[in-house]
Amino acid sequence: MKQNILKPLTALFVIVFLAACSKDKEIKQQSNTITIENVLDSKPLVESGTFKGTGTPPVILPGQSVSFTFSAAKNQRLTFATMYGWSNDLFFAPENPGIKLYNDDGTPITGDVSTQIKLWDNGTRVNQAPGMNVTHPGTAVTSPQNIKEVMSTDDYGNTYLPASSLIKVSLAYSGNSTFTATIMNTSGGTSNETPFSPGVWAISYVAGGNLLLPEPIYSANKPTANGLTDIAEMGDNTALSTYLTGNTGIFTPLSPVLVVVYDGSENPFYKVGENDRAEGLKDLAQKGSADALAAVLKTKAGVKNVYVLPAPTSTVLLPKINGADGGKVSQLLNIVAGDRIAIATMYGFSNDWFFATTGNGIDATQKGDVSGSVGLFDDGTAINQFPGAGITQFNLAGTPLQENIPIQAVPNPNSFTTLPELTKIIKVTLQ
Repeated sequence: MKQNILKPLTALFVIVFLAACSKDKEIKQQSNTITIENVLDSKPLVESGTFKGTGTPPVILPGQSVSFTFSAAKNQRLTFATMYGWSNDLFFAPENPGIKLYNDDGTPITGDVSTQIKLWDNGTRVNQAPGMNVTHPGTAVTSPQNIKEVMSTDDYGNTYLPASSLIKVSLAYSGNSTFTATIMNTSGGTSNETPFSPGVWAISYVAGGNLLLPEPIYSANKPTANGLTDIAEMGDNTALSTYLTGNTGIFTPLSPVLVVVYDGSENPFYKVGENDRAEGLKDLAQKGSADALAAVLKTKAGVKNVYVLPAPTSTVLLPKINGADGGKVSQLLNIVAGDRIAIATMYGFSNDWFFATTGNGIDATQKGDVSGSVGLFDDGTAINQFPGAGITQFNLAGTPLQENIPIQAVPNPNSFTTLPELTKIIKVTLQ
């Protein structure tokens, strides 16, 4: 009789206990939404700079030359401007979009490229016969004219030799996407002998096959702007250099973002100081493809969920362009206390750089901005080049040059450029 009474009581206890456990589990189950944004205030120029002669004043006299070094990828162009010194408002510059640097097969162009240089009229001063007796700044035109190429004669009957007879521009290639341009004054002894003024130069980013700023210095058949007049009339490159510097900096998309929820004591896909594990991180870091790494992670112990988040309207997260917001993606995560989150996304205009959560990831139950937990790393599987100007960068139609060194944080500044704070490139929030 006593046993009959205990059996129902025992069954009831088990039911209550299991219900309590189930309820406790439900209480611990949470949700959190992760959002990743490209918050980079992007710039359209990869590099820009100035050049000048070595004397006082720092002009480039006939027989003298100046050189400067830069990096460039396929389809990027070099442009520059320098004053035809013994004129009222003439300047030398390549025809837009600039000097071609690679052949169609990707081999660098070297040697004399002077035929791509033209002589231009800034349209702000009445032209006089060119020569050392020209009056500076000269007489202003009644109404400023558009910039136009100066052919054998100008509107005032003055005559000119072709620009390539007065200025020689040559390119030398030192490897790894690095060029040196040399500008030589060859006008000595000609009917158009003249010094050249200090000048400016620039290289534009290419995105989607298009130059972001294809006419950074001047636009033919349009009014002069941004300080070019100071070069064309007075040989002063200060104002135009300031304008170009303000448009020079970082531009990069972020690849589809890998998000992993896991429980464990180590980041599931990389560790600083170790070589790439050959599990798919290389594809993410070099090509922006997270699929292979995602597939491997799904088989790993402790990994609960794996997501690859493309942008809503494209596969990449673009930076801010001309004030427009950058790309953003979000994902709802089901988590419990003790879960960790790891993310990874390619620095799109690099050879093998990737953003990733540092150390053992992020506490999945956190709320707010967790961008400070994200670092920038070099996967060590491809030789680095100037970010956004490398001939072997995959997203600039190149083939990475392989290397095999341990994963390490990307220093800032590095041997190529100075990056903004990482929180000004990528933002990660949990809510």
